[in-house]
Amino acid sequence: MLTSHVMRSFAGTVAAGVLIRRVALATSVAFGTFLGVVPLGAHAADTRPDPLKVVASFSILADMVEQVGGSQVQVHSLVGRDADAHVFNPTPKDTRELAQADLVVINGLGFEGWLERLVKASGFKGPVVVASEGIEALDGEEDHDRDHHEHHGHHNDHDNRHLHDHGPIDPHAWQSLRNAKVYVANIRDALIEARPQAREELTARAASYIVEIEALDQQLTAALAVIPENKRKALISHDAFGYLAHDYGIEFLPVQGWSTGREASASDVASLIRQVRDGKVQAYFIENMSDARVLQRIADETGARSGGSLYSDALSAKGTEADTYLKMYQVNGRRLIEALQ
Repeated sequence: MLTSHVMRSFAGTVAAGVLIRRVALATSVAFGTFLGVVPLGAHAADTRPDPLKVVASFSILADMVEQVGGSQVQVHSLVGRDADAHVFNPTPKDTRELAQADLVVINGLGFEGWLERLVKASGFKGPVVVASEGIEALDGEEDHDRDHHEHHGHHNDHDNRHLHDHGPIDPHAWQSLRNAKVYVANIRDALIEARPQAREELTARAASYIVEIEALDQQLTAALAVIPENKRKALISHDAFGYLAHDYGIEFLPVQGWSTGREASASDVASLIRQVRDGKVQAYFIENMSDARVLQRIADETGARSGGSLYSDALSAKGTEADTYLKMYQVNGRRLIEALQ
């Protein structure tokens, strides 16, 4: 059982990280002033260049770009908040946004299957940044024609879900905070290349953002380690949390595979019901952008209790609980801790 001290400490991670970040940014600006360098924004408004127009493929990437870029960027997310990138259909407005962009940021790893057609339709010729470049991708089979849940029920077995750079690849790499640091570095470098005069500001913002990410990772590692391994099991809508499972030793049983675009078969559902019962899975989680009807049926059959919502591929609406990447991860972590202990 987690102590209230651990829970309070975990819940305060993002707030503490924000304070660290503000101090880092303030120090950077003050140091620049001391050296006689006029901080960005101190010139007359008409001398500051317009923000870079950046198009991000989905809301989590859009937030990362905003966190690193600050006032240097104007970001448009193709796939909106609470929306499913797996079944996204671009609109004429998306084509226009892409055509006018200075920079495009995507996840890669096969996540945006619709992107190549959209880029071609827009006529965009600028740089396309793959934010996941350099991460060690999880690979494995995604085969719905056999009992794929027997395969996917091994997230706690690191020998069975390998880290490779070939074969079928799990695209949800942002679900690892450790990978998120690579995303931030790639975004930082791309923005600096597009706007070299803002190097100091962009470098400082990225550095302080990485401090927040590392602090949250350390807190979550400590909090989940207290939970017995045989209790770290959960039923989820689709297989979006493999990287989180790999980092923290959690076993997730997904109703659907890596993509939400393919329905679970009757045999898949029957297999999951058996596994939930046999494995004594206590909790299930509904994702913010998924259809929960099949998941609810399995829960009703097995008696698994609801752990609330988890956020996988999309942030929540502005002003709500998971409207930034770090808030999303903190909410997910807190709900997992509360449901699994």
